[in-house]
Amino acid sequence: MLRWVCTGSALSALVTAAPLAPFPAAAAPAVPEPGRRPVAELLTDLQRLYRRAEESTEQYNTAEEQLRDKRREAAGLDRDLAKARAAARDGKGAAGRLARQQYQSGTVEFSPYVRLLLARDPQGALDQRHVLRRAGAERAATVSRLVADARKADGLAGAARRALAAQESLAQRQKSARNKVRARLREVEGMLAALSTEQLAALERAEERGADRAQRSLLASGALGPAGSGRAPSARGARALRFAVKQIGKPYAWGAEGPSAFDCSGLTQRAWGVAGRGIPRTSQQQWARLPRVPLRKLRPGDLVVYFPKATHVALYLGRGKVVHAPRPGARVRVSPLASNPVLGAVRPDPRAGSVSGYRPPRLPAGGRALRSPSGD
Repeated sequence: MLRWVCTGSALSALVTAAPLAPFPAAAAPAVPEPGRRPVAELLTDLQRLYRRAEESTEQYNTAEEQLRDKRREAAGLDRDLAKARAAARDGKGAAGRLARQQYQSGTVEFSPYVRLLLARDPQGALDQRHVLRRAGAERAATVSRLVADARKADGLAGAARRALAAQESLAQRQKSARNKVRARLREVEGMLAALSTEQLAALERAEERGADRAQRSLLASGALGPAGSGRAPSARGARALRFAVKQIGKPYAWGAEGPSAFDCSGLTQRAWGVAGRGIPRTSQQQWARLPRVPLRKLRPGDLVVYFPKATHVALYLGRGKVVHAPRPGARVRVSPLASNPVLGAVRPDPRAGSVSGYRPPRLPAGGRALRSPSGD
């Protein structure tokens, strides 16, 4: 079963949240009717909607990242094209001057050499051969440069057109991904708005019980290694964690990278960026591109990735806990590591050693939103 941990205040925030921008009714899937259905069934539906919303969020983030890359590529091609066109204009001017000189000389190809043969001082004329050769070489170079510049300009113009077309295609994909996110969030809002206060409270208790069971099972399995191993982070990992802890209480917002709101991968990327280590934007890219690390070797600052499609990510705080931006309607907080189904973990700085004398960052008031089965 999918496990999402949320507090009553987070659920209430979703119920009372301002509605999203208008979205075509035909695009929004039907919202399940809660009625008096069992809490377990409601929880399953709610978790499914959260997960679909997060998958759509990651698709949006991926399209946004690719669009930024294409914009940079197109801008670079525009600069190169401007330079190539300027060079081509200069080459055309030189070619024009060459043509005028040839026209004024009467005979184009043979006049210099005829003048050599008919010269009164053949020895002196022979001494001037290097001058003629150099002049001929300069003319040939001018023509070659003109042809090369024209070809380069044509090639860059074609590349710029293709980059623009790709940029427009990515913009459409980005819009489609954004609309999917909005549709998923409307589903969640619709379901929560239909729940009674009693149902919301029951959902909260059910989620906490599920997270507690999962955490106890994880700790009992020994997957995290010896209890109380107390591994220390790297220097950058410690800085990333300090930044993440300072964001506790800020709201989740899809596609957000701070400073006032974050989505899950926006928080992890920003935290490690502040620490001086650039990492990919989305949780799927972070999972695919960063070095893997076994759970039993986790150290604070590592990234824990969740769900089969790597659609959620958190920073490992230590002692079986993570800091993350959980989902729409919730806020950045500390949760048990097993709050969601764990896919694995990655380490942004695998070659860095651990710092000595490490002290975990102090959590702000209310930072421990949930108790941990381990008693930490």
